[in-house]
Amino acid sequence: MLTPFSLHLVFLVITTFITATISGATNYFQNLTTISFDEGYIPLFGDFNIYKLDDGNNVQLHLNPYSGAGFISSNYYDHGFFSAKVKLPGFHTAGIVVALYTSNADVYPKNHDELDIEFLGNIPGKPWRFQTNIYGNGSTSRGREERYSLWFDPSKEFHRYSILWTANKIIFYVDDVPIREVIRNEAMGGDFPSKPMSLYATIWDASSWATAGGKYKVNYKYSPFVCEYTDLALEGCPVDPILQVPDATASSACSKQDTLPEVAQYAEISPERRAAMRRFRLKHIYYSCCYDTVRYPVPPPECVIDPEERLRFKDTGRLKFGGSARRHPRRRSKNRPNSSDQADM
Repeated sequence: MLTPFSLHLVFLVITTFITATISGATNYFQNLTTISFDEGYIPLFGDFNIYKLDDGNNVQLHLNPYSGAGFISSNYYDHGFFSAKVKLPGFHTAGIVVALYTSNADVYPKNHDELDIEFLGNIPGKPWRFQTNIYGNGSTSRGREERYSLWFDPSKEFHRYSILWTANKIIFYVDDVPIREVIRNEAMGGDFPSKPMSLYATIWDASSWATAGGKYKVNYKYSPFVCEYTDLALEGCPVDPILQVPDATASSACSKQDTLPEVAQYAEISPERRAAMRRFRLKHIYYSCCYDTVRYPVPPPECVIDPEERLRFKDTGRLKFGGSARRHPRRRSKNRPNSSDQADM
């Protein structure tokens, strides 16, 4: 008969095996250069809900009945690698959205670019889920969202989430696993983000759409809801967002080709990593615009249709087994104008 200690060991072995199976052995980010909050960021909103710990190497964003909170990179970047380890709030998180995203909407309000990682809260007993999205040149009516589950509880410990954005590709990462790759092609035109962007991190009340289409709201009885960020990374060359030339304060490292994200190890997906990405997508993706033939009779031009993936989806882009077949209109938020479509539970 297994003792409680033996059961705990079995659980650890199984968890380790699953993580290794998905991610592979190589750590892409073990030598990543990280910075403190004051070295690269400034408050965006809810200053009184931003707490800097450990000399600014750890940042907490709080959501309470008065406000959420957010911060933004001090500079704009003409492509780059944007990354942070994040620990999400736990228990009753319905209606909450935590986001790590790039945007230039404040400079280009009518034709902005954006790359999103958004975490969608849930009721107790239901897991956090998240979505990625891409907008280029104001293409908010042609959102390219995908939605996923995770193979771990993101409220229990820190995990790294990253966005690589170069002139030719976009890769979203969870820890060492590439979960989505978009290769630029001529047919995309202006839908591929191309103007300098800043990095944002926010927590906010999205009760109108985030959980079961707005059925479940933020319950402030459990506030404050705390999201933690650490090991912040910004790699790329700062530029003037209007002139789109290197910023006058930029480091001389901007001219060194071997320091640019385009040539970093994580900029190329190895065969091992590509296999890990495919395993992740076959197990954890539950909506993709690429398979939503109701919304897009012709898939967006960057889509690469995987026959095995395709068999799993309805013509609404949702899974044949599990998940809702309802489709929801796009909604907007006061704190963050470019939220993605409503999410199912």
